[in-house]
Amino acid sequence: MQIEAIDFYYLSMPQVLDIGDGSQDALLVRVQAGEYVGWGECEAAPLVSIASLVCPMSHSACKPVQASVLGQELNDITDIDRIDNLVRENSMDLLQTDHTLSGIDMAMWDLMGKKLNTPVYQLLGYKKSYPKTPYASVLFGDTPQETLEKARRVRADGYKAAKFGWGPFGRGTVAEDEDQLHAAREGLDRDGILLVDVGTVWGDDVDRASQRLNAFQETRVTWVEEPFASGALDSYRTLASMSGDIKMAGGEGCHNYYMAQHMIDYAGLGFVQIDAGRIGGISVSKRVADYAHAKGVTYVNHTFTTHLALSASIQPYAGLEDDTICEYPVEPKSLALDMTQTHIERDDNGQIHLPEAPGLGIVPDLEALKKYLVEVELKINNQVIYQTPTLPATA
Repeated sequence: MQIEAIDFYYLSMPQVLDIGDGSQDALLVRVQAGEYVGWGECEAAPLVSIASLVCPMSHSACKPVQASVLGQELNDITDIDRIDNLVRENSMDLLQTDHTLSGIDMAMWDLMGKKLNTPVYQLLGYKKSYPKTPYASVLFGDTPQETLEKARRVRADGYKAAKFGWGPFGRGTVAEDEDQLHAAREGLDRDGILLVDVGTVWGDDVDRASQRLNAFQETRVTWVEEPFASGALDSYRTLASMSGDIKMAGGEGCHNYYMAQHMIDYAGLGFVQIDAGRIGGISVSKRVADYAHAKGVTYVNHTFTTHLALSASIQPYAGLEDDTICEYPVEPKSLALDMTQTHIERDDNGQIHLPEAPGLGIVPDLEALKKYLVEVELKINNQVIYQTPTLPATA
């Protein structure tokens, strides 16, 4: 069968706020081949990815992404790698390529799972999907009191772990950050797993980061995530050598396999965090999970958006029994919740399990998405090269 259609749907909240919350808009991807349809999601600025899908060819290595996907044969899972590699070859100089390919790759895996009546994790070679322990992923409050209240809510909701990130953390004084950390620890109590996401705020400045190490140690932080930009390997490695039991975490900024490989090899990471919606999809994420496992680095998904993305992000390490921790968004905007008919819910033990349904096991709620749909038309010399597709009646 051939890939007949690639549809991109730009979805957005009525108002997008200037905060570190990626659930405010989304780019939903639909791929159709024969009688089968697969769904995916790009974790990227929607309009930019739409442009990369349809833009005119600039030269032989800068072609629109769709040129390497439409009309391609998709009959078994080996075709997914072939198509992915063709996209990278033909769109090498289009820097949005991997973000755009991510949603298409997810959708192809979802489609093949439905065709073969098999969950994606089994198509990836895993015999079993192990339960994951979700950590509540939230933003630091504007004040320590707000952070304390958030942490108490997370604990009352039964989460064993929580990650606090972004907001004011790292932008003010050491004392202000210490207050935030102690508030989070107090709210989670002694036995809660506390994770911290700095959001690259220190660039490559090891000195600024090291000034917080005492507070990280006092509050028993398990990992410090993205203290530096993804490429600042020396800074990561230096801070890791100073941090004792506190591990470095990073990798969400990686948008190809080699960036993730370098983080694992040279940044002193204890945890590598991969976003399947950025790095090129499920295929590349699985390669990173395999490499990390071989190198003794724990693989963790990065997901702060919808449950479609959540399912896709867990598939690459579903069969790794010892890599148990999992990012789980708990403060999503209504768009992220409304986007799918079902959600991946916690069980009585506070763990989550991938759906055993074919493909990704998560289906978009197309009726609910109508109110979030952003109508887009792209023209060149009065010729329309993209117009928002009509949402189909069924998923």
